[in-house]
Amino acid sequence: MEPGDGAEETPLPLALARFQLSEEYGFLLPHPLTELPAPYGPWMEIAHDLPQLIASHRLRSHVHQMPQLSARHLRGREELHLAHLVLSFITMGYLWQEGEEGTVKVLPQNLAVPFWEVSQALGLPPILCHADFVALVTPVWPLHRNLDTIISLPGAESLRGFILVTLLVEKAAVPGIKAIVQAIHAILQLDHETLHKALQELAEAIGDMTKALARMHAPRYQPDCSVSLCSWKDNPAMPGGLVYEGVSDEPLAYSGGSAAQSTVLHAFDELLGIRHSEESSAFLRRMRQYMPPPHRAFVEEIRRAPPLRQHVLSSGDARLRAAFNRCVCALADFRSYHITIVTKYIAVAAAKAKAGRAEPGDGPAAGKPPSALETKGTGGSHIFSFLKSVRDTTREGVISA
Repeated sequence: MEPGDGAEETPLPLALARFQLSEEYGFLLPHPLTELPAPYGPWMEIAHDLPQLIASHRLRSHVHQMPQLSARHLRGREELHLAHLVLSFITMGYLWQEGEEGTVKVLPQNLAVPFWEVSQALGLPPILCHADFVALVTPVWPLHRNLDTIISLPGAESLRGFILVTLLVEKAAVPGIKAIVQAIHAILQLDHETLHKALQELAEAIGDMTKALARMHAPRYQPDCSVSLCSWKDNPAMPGGLVYEGVSDEPLAYSGGSAAQSTVLHAFDELLGIRHSEESSAFLRRMRQYMPPPHRAFVEEIRRAPPLRQHVLSSGDARLRAAFNRCVCALADFRSYHITIVTKYIAVAAAKAKAGRAEPGDGPAAGKPPSALETKGTGGSHIFSFLKSVRDTTREGVISA
């Protein structure tokens, strides 16, 4: 950061544009594309027909007939993100077409190689991850009544609900992202009034995230447990991982899309100085590799900033301490509510699947949710011990009077 040049206003220490962040949309992709350039039509044709192809057990044969295309002609972040999304969904459908009993060990070269190329260009792993969820809506998505996903899978309505609520939570976090920048700036300037206001805005944003998460209970948003979100790391259905033909002769293992990959929550933890258990911290550090590199850099920049907690403690300012504690409590409440959601919509559905009581759906992947999710989340963690641990360590971040 260059020192001020005498201008009236000192530049913020964290300019959002440096980290591919938007003032209005935060970590969301502001203007996602819905179609790839014409040469990539074969990918888009399959992607748009995924539910029917999976339900009729024809997706794998269509993938085998797909031409070998290079990702080198994709231009710009928007095209790359859409390509990653498209190839992620095709890959998930290909692997789980027959449910968890009918998985494959090899991803064919005509899918594996371009998926790898796109992932390398973005700095993301070749699997459907949280970064794809936040790029998965049409450009009109800020009009909440018109929310819709670009691509779908069997169980379309339930999966759409899961993704759209994720989007609403991320959008609700945007004022909190700006509050982080303001808070760090205020610490550097020893401006307690601005810091107090930033902490109030952060607490309000986290509260709004919880309200957005509560929309999961609305009938149109209610999700069902979907095999399409599963990982091939720590998953008994795919204990050896997956061979990406033409990329690696050895199987590779990756975690599926998870809230633990949300840059927002990592950023809040770093600002508030939340210190999780060794096991949870190790898992969260691994999840950072599933974020776009600029977003990961944003979290690291917050970590290197002057510690907020220490600043509040040394200030002796009761108003600052109360505002800080409101932020911590709001984050703990969000994590408690997340446990409720996971219990209702993932663990319970997975337990029913394990008992063979799953409701019939549009196809194998929709009709039999993966029983492995009963104890492990989509990211492959031991879900309840992890969620309760991070909730409890968040609560411990409160500053005593």
